[in-house]
Amino acid sequence: MKITYIHHSCFLAELSRYNLLFDYYTGELPVTDRKKPMAVFASHRHWDHFSPDIFNMSEIYENLRFVLSSDIEKGYVPEEEMARTIFVTPEQELEISIAGEKLLLHTFRSTDEGVAFLADCGEAVLYHAGDLNNWYWNGEDENWNRTMGAMYRRELKSIRAVLDRWGKEIDAAFLPLDGRQEDKFFLGLDEFAKQVGAGKIFPMHFWDDFSTADRLRAMPESSGYRDKILSAKKDGESFFL
Repeated sequence: MKITYIHHSCFLAELSRYNLLFDYYTGELPVTDRKKPMAVFASHRHWDHFSPDIFNMSEIYENLRFVLSSDIEKGYVPEEEMARTIFVTPEQELEISIAGEKLLLHTFRSTDEGVAFLADCGEAVLYHAGDLNNWYWNGEDENWNRTMGAMYRRELKSIRAVLDRWGKEIDAAFLPLDGRQEDKFFLGLDEFAKQVGAGKIFPMHFWDDFSTADRLRAMPESSGYRDKILSAKKDGESFFL
């Protein structure tokens, strides 16, 4: 499996049977097989996670499915693409077919907008958080921050429960690591790594501050999982798992 960091929260996962593209809004996509099936995911409507430009991919790729959070307005979808577009809500589990190839998808409720995606691709299980994170903000009302943390941990329990039911573990997880949260920037990723776990962890949503992963690695809190963190140093960097 090849994982390429495109930009911000966007990753391209190239598997043997199909490719998965998550939360594209800008950046250069690698050249891949035009006939290979591809699922294009958008976790929510925010400008840094979704762009209608994804539908231009139909000019290049023959076998596409678009999987969009239901908070994205249907008016963004060209009429000719509606037949291969799926709108999803939180807490759904469904099988998606892409040119005859199957993947099992489960969605979770974001602590911001939209959904997070857990995809069983057969050869690998991938998780993309979208904006599901422990958004603890210094200066925010403490009751608000406590509620946010409780909501986040509830979703982590749900993710763990689905994995246990599937009898699977996550091979690659794409998780926010947002330096704007100051000293609390690591909370969401840290809780995910300790309560859910993943073979490899890819930080995202770090607003071009590529040093955030190194900051986390240097913290004692990451001692049990720092070796699992794979952090891009530039847009377009690829990793082979």
